[in-house]
Amino acid sequence: MRFLFVHGTGVRRERHDRLFALVRERLAARFPDAAVDSCYWGDRFGATLGAGGRSVPGLKPAPGAAPDAPDDMDGIDAETAEWALLLADPLCELRVLAEAGWPAAGSGPGGEDGGADDDPFTMPGVQAAGIRVLATLAGLPPAPPHPGDELGALLHGTGLASDFPAALDAAARSAEAARAAERATGDPQARELATALARAVAAGALAAAGADADCTGAERDRLVELLTTRLGGDARVPGARAAAFLGRLAQRVTTQPLLNAWRGSLTVGATPALGDILRYQARGHDLREFLHARITAAPGPTVLIGHSLGGIALVDLLALAAARGEAVPGTELLVTVGSQAPFLHELGALAALEPGAKLPYGFPRWLNVYDRQDVLSYLAGPVFPGDPRITDHEIGSRQPFPACHSAYWKQDALYERIEQAVAEAEIG
Repeated sequence: MRFLFVHGTGVRRERHDRLFALVRERLAARFPDAAVDSCYWGDRFGATLGAGGRSVPGLKPAPGAAPDAPDDMDGIDAETAEWALLLADPLCELRVLAEAGWPAAGSGPGGEDGGADDDPFTMPGVQAAGIRVLATLAGLPPAPPHPGDELGALLHGTGLASDFPAALDAAARSAEAARAAERATGDPQARELATALARAVAAGALAAAGADADCTGAERDRLVELLTTRLGGDARVPGARAAAFLGRLAQRVTTQPLLNAWRGSLTVGATPALGDILRYQARGHDLREFLHARITAAPGPTVLIGHSLGGIALVDLLALAAARGEAVPGTELLVTVGSQAPFLHELGALAALEPGAKLPYGFPRWLNVYDRQDVLSYLAGPVFPGDPRITDHEIGSRQPFPACHSAYWKQDALYERIEQAVAEAEIG
């Protein structure tokens, strides 16, 4: 048995190699006797801006610049909404604490809030507890070593190691952190400040890494927990004051499109990602021929795994071949992950199928994996009603978009479901 991985839109060599190493490791652990290969197509068939973005009025992109892509986050849960807001503004939670501070001693339920600006127990000349927390953050090593250090291993394993130092420095040096630290005069406030600082650093690193981060919600939470612990806080008890405000604000702000950045994100910033899709729609034949050659280069049985645009190309290839009565030899199972193929079929934009057409005889079993938060993933079953070859399977990464579009590959549930599909198809 052989697995062939086909990457998605916007992926280039460095990103592909890191992603495929993860996929190969996870598949090999469950299928030790199977060959696991990859079909890299980004450099040869991916899109580039031939004129350097000159078609965009007034846009002068810096070399390598990638504007953040805004998203309409309508309907997401509170936690995901909060992180969407933090990714847009990593210092927003610290800004709440800097501006609002904490209530005076005894003003909270049971007098547990402790003092802030008016804390009667704060002695003149005594350093605020928050100042010590901020000093601890500033003293953390910018790049924890990978071997033997859980924080360092986590940063390297999620692709955040290179962006972590700048995120740490930005949070530690921010005016928001300094003001919040001055207001955190007691231990309860210092513990909440520690959590807010840890979340700011994690969000800053995630925002800088963008789609290159391979970070699940669980890994993100563990990163926050490790940082919070090093700052003397307790990540298991989230900060009540800032978190409550942030939650309310997130649910309002993240349901509104951030229109002011769309022009850049739909052109220069999204050139590999969006451009690959547009290029495929115009010149997909060459990529499909390339995939066909790679699939048939080795004997089957073969399980094809396509991410995003890779899934679109595979659906097109398999459907076109089956319609001609020339099913791709050896292909026993198709797995699409975060793919737009079903949506394109609804639009009548799949090269292989007329709008409303059924999958042709000879098309293999199809496992389609999606995440509700991933706005680039769609359901296949309802688009091809009654087709027993199709199974939709939901996976939740607890990450907002676009991080969730890449988070599938670290989910054990994905590989468990692939293993089940292989068994159901009796592929040996």
